[in-house]
Amino acid sequence: MYGYKCEYCDGVVKEKLVKKEVFKHKTGFIMLENVPVGVCNKCGYRYYHSTILQRVEEIADGKRLPERTEIIPVAQLG
Repeated sequence: MYGYKCEYCDGVVKEKLVKKEVFKHKTGFIMLENVPVGVCNKCGYRYYHSTILQRVEEIADGKRLPERTEIIPVAQLG
């Protein structure tokens, strides 16, 4: 699925299994675990397969239930 040239530099996009990846959605944030991500070996830009983005959309829209919900601490910088 990966192994192609990065669109932002002359690096190569390689698959990497990421333990936790957070996606911003119009309804909030969705975290997926053990996600295969395409990562450029030179600039680090991330590429996501459409099935990953569809899963995020399903969870955000309530079509698929998350396994659990985590609370994230929030603080102001100053």
